[in-house]
Amino acid sequence: MNNQKKYFFFDIDGTLTDDATHRIVPSAKAALHQLEKNGHFVSIATGRAHYKTVSFTNQIGIHNIVCAGGGCLEYQHQIIKNEPLPFEKVQELLKYADKENIGWLLMLDDSDKVYMRDYRFLEQAGLRKELTTYIYDPSLDYTKEKNILKVYLAFDDAYEQENPWVDVIGHLRMTKTYCVFQHDKKKDGILDMLKYLHADSSDVVVFGDGKNDIVMFDKRWTSIAMGNAYPPLKELADYVTDLNVNDGIYKACVHFGWITEDKR
Repeated sequence: MNNQKKYFFFDIDGTLTDDATHRIVPSAKAALHQLEKNGHFVSIATGRAHYKTVSFTNQIGIHNIVCAGGGCLEYQHQIIKNEPLPFEKVQELLKYADKENIGWLLMLDDSDKVYMRDYRFLEQAGLRKELTTYIYDPSLDYTKEKNILKVYLAFDDAYEQENPWVDVIGHLRMTKTYCVFQHDKKKDGILDMLKYLHADSSDVVVFGDGKNDIVMFDKRWTSIAMGNAYPPLKELADYVTDLNVNDGIYKACVHFGWITEDKR
């Protein structure tokens, strides 16, 4: 058994959860709780907003979170950081969008609410693919909003490839019709958590599978890619485990001696 305390950070979608069911893989949940039982620190590291992440972590009994792409941290149910997007870059982004007649939505608080000044986003992209409360406010002035957490812009992949101005802030394509602009600094979020805990980066272990996990694979710590991971992520990994649905997390933790295999 490897008894040295480690600090584990797990992506959710495609790492902890089965894409077919969107539920945590049972062996992954067992591994997380055995890690905690063995004295290790266990946290989620995700691009999901805080309110979405908490709904997941409360179900699986994990109480530490790096979320919103590294912009928000929670330790033992206490939020210790929650940063909005950089104000100047958001202004630049939205001014370009208005110039190009691209519809936008703004996330201004930790909820499923999004705010719009007009209906362009809905006309260009349609409804979002998840539970959303739309707030129409024709007087909305984004130049006065200092607490913008996410921005949604309605453009397709072809437009994205031809217009580098969209790269002013990190973004992910959620569907064919729109992108979400949010923090893309999981690694910085992990480092901030380590500072809070007075822990050393060499004791960190991260698990991921997607393109957006590249940013948290760092040479200062151990990076583990799932067997179902994005191929370039596997190339950066210190270790590639089995598919997430084939007990990849559990097997990796046993392999390194962080937990012992349950023979029952």
